[in-house]
Amino acid sequence: MRVVVVGAGLGGVAAAVGLHRSGHEVMLCERGAELREAGTGVVVMPNGVRALAALGLADYVRGQATPAVSGGLRDWRGRALLVTDAVQAQREVGATVVVDRAELHRAELHRAIRAPLPAGLVRTGTPIERLEPDPTGVTVISDGHSLTRADAVIVADGIGSGLRGQLFPGHPGLRRIGRMDLRGLLPDPPGLDVTGLLASIMIDRRSGAMFGLFPVGEKGLYWFTDSPLRAAPPGPEEARRQMLSLMADWHPAVPAVIEATPPAGIYVDPIACLAVPLPSFAVGRVALLGDAAHAMTPDLGQGASQAFEDAAAVTQHLTDAEPADAIQRLLHYDAERRPRANRLMLASSRQSRLTSQTGAAAWLRDALLRAIPPRLATRRLAAIWHA
Repeated sequence: MRVVVVGAGLGGVAAAVGLHRSGHEVMLCERGAELREAGTGVVVMPNGVRALAALGLADYVRGQATPAVSGGLRDWRGRALLVTDAVQAQREVGATVVVDRAELHRAELHRAIRAPLPAGLVRTGTPIERLEPDPTGVTVISDGHSLTRADAVIVADGIGSGLRGQLFPGHPGLRRIGRMDLRGLLPDPPGLDVTGLLASIMIDRRSGAMFGLFPVGEKGLYWFTDSPLRAAPPGPEEARRQMLSLMADWHPAVPAVIEATPPAGIYVDPIACLAVPLPSFAVGRVALLGDAAHAMTPDLGQGASQAFEDAAAVTQHLTDAEPADAIQRLLHYDAERRPRANRLMLASSRQSRLTSQTGAAAWLRDALLRAIPPRLATRRLAAIWHA
């Protein structure tokens, strides 16, 4: 079959590689002038590593895998609220599957995943304006003209997907949740003591702010903050100043990590997610993947891993498919992926509401979190990782 993949982010590239290796004629269209992934770090959870393994793309990730450590939730001073045992969670997922977790530089992961894709299959500087389906295929329109015909199209054009709105014109699209995501990559920390904070999320019942810290490579640190946003998001430098002021009395490592990060390594975005789940991930010969299908808040760290699960599933369902099979095969993809992805999207929103509480509700939350046995918290973590 001839398959067009729209969008060359992590999920789109993974799907293009998988479909190419399955023997399909693939065209990967990217609106940007070059094939690259901007940003800081990305956490690939065990279920995401397992999906990459199904595509034959897990070698780089396994090579960068982080030794499992205890994580969970902590208060702003670094004191434990909810403890999870990542080693035990991996055992509960099952010893027969690949369950390493990896914290990676996003651009390096992108390069590793796209490496098997022949350059001739990629069309950069090619925004896809619309899709025109008919009984025998889909005409792909770029720059006002027909770019190609396809037997199937995979829409992976990200959180702000324009094609999603065309496929579901009555859907409300994205909603901002009134919070700001500031994230940074510190490649060479200057002797900072982050003992006990790695792979943990710190929350502040006074302000509703959060801070997460993960190792990247041998020495690097990937961090993020999540804080209330009551106006337009500021630029990176102003956002950093705001976070330094807000978190001045947190665990000493927090302001130190933020202050030590070079401005070029800091990104800021308003947090958004789909207002409501999509009614389907497949419309005829067109399927959606990644944030285009199930944009969720970052609270469970599942964005990239769910895109990889999508890529593995769509590859599996289209393997050996003929053009006449495309519609039915994509319906099977939808039946497999939509229930799980939408459950995690809603769970992530619930987690966001839980961790951003302030005042008396947050005080009660902290007390309840401290009362949860680590074994129960670990089982919940394993359930998220288990596809």
